[in-house]
Amino acid sequence: MKRFTLLILFLLITTYSFAQKQKKEKEKETLDPDSTGVVSEKLQPTTLPLLLFDDSEKKEKKKKDKKKRKKNIFYGVKTKKGRIKSNLRNQVQYVFFHYTNEPRKADPYIRDIYWFDTKDKMIRSKDFDPSRGYLLHGPYEKVIDDKLIEEGHYFFGTKHGTWLSFNDKHVLQDKLHFSEGWPKDSRVTYYNRADNKIEKLTPIEYELKEGNFYHFYEDGQVAVTGEYRYGEKVGLWTEYWNSKTKVVRKREIQYQEVPFSKGFRPYIRAEWDKEGNLIYRKDGLGSN
Repeated sequence: MKRFTLLILFLLITTYSFAQKQKKEKEKETLDPDSTGVVSEKLQPTTLPLLLFDDSEKKEKKKKDKKKRKKNIFYGVKTKKGRIKSNLRNQVQYVFFHYTNEPRKADPYIRDIYWFDTKDKMIRSKDFDPSRGYLLHGPYEKVIDDKLIEEGHYFFGTKHGTWLSFNDKHVLQDKLHFSEGWPKDSRVTYYNRADNKIEKLTPIEYELKEGNFYHFYEDGQVAVTGEYRYGEKVGLWTEYWNSKTKVVRKREIQYQEVPFSKGFRPYIRAEWDKEGNLIYRKDGLGSN
C-alpha cells in the first residue's frame, strides 16, 4: 500500500512538473516571438492572379452582371449603403460606400483590406475584425464640398476595377486599375503556367513595386515574403525553409521602415534552423 501511495505521488509530481514546463514554454513564446521559428498558420499560393488578369473572362462576367443587376446588389452580393460625414479644414467631407455582411476570409496575399468599423464609424484598411465591422463591397465615392474627389469599386474589401481621383476643379489626377486588390500591372511569374505553379507575385503601380511581395518554392510552400513602397523594400522581410509538414522561418531581414531613409543599412534580425530553433538574433533584440 505504501509503495502504491508513493507511486501515485511520483506520478502526480511528474505530471505537475511537465504541465508547469509547458506553461513556461508557452509564456516564453508569448513574450519572445523569436523563441521558435515555426509559423502556426501555413500560407498557400493563390490562383487568383491568373484568373483575375484574364480580361476576356472579366468582360463576359460584366455582361452577365449587367443583365441581372438589382438595387444594392454588386458582383452578385447584396449590400447595404453607408455614409460618413466629417469636417476637414473647414470643409465638409462625405464618404459614400456599400458594405456586405457576407462572410469571406481575407486573402492573406493582399496588403490592404478595407472595412467599415461600425464602432468608431470609420473606414480602415488594416486588421479586419468581423466582430466590429464589415467589408466594403460595391461603389465608393469621396466628396469634399460637393466636389467628387475619388471614386471606385470594392470587392470584399479590396479595390477592384478602375479607380479615379480628381482635384477640386474635377481635373483627373490619377487613374489606377485593380483586380481584387492586385494592381493591374502586377507581375506574376510561374514555374509552370499550365499547372498554375506560381513562382513570384510582384505588385506594381506606376511601374514601381508597391505592396506585398511573395516568392514560392515549386511545391507551393512560401519561400519569401516582404513589402515594397515606392519601389523600395521596407519593414521585415522573411525567408522560410522548404519544409513538407510545417512552415518554419529561416531568416528575417530588417529593411527601412520608411522609403528612402538615409543612412539605413539592412541587417539580419534573426535566424532559425530547420526545426525552428533560434540560432542567431541581433544584439539589442534580446538574449541569444
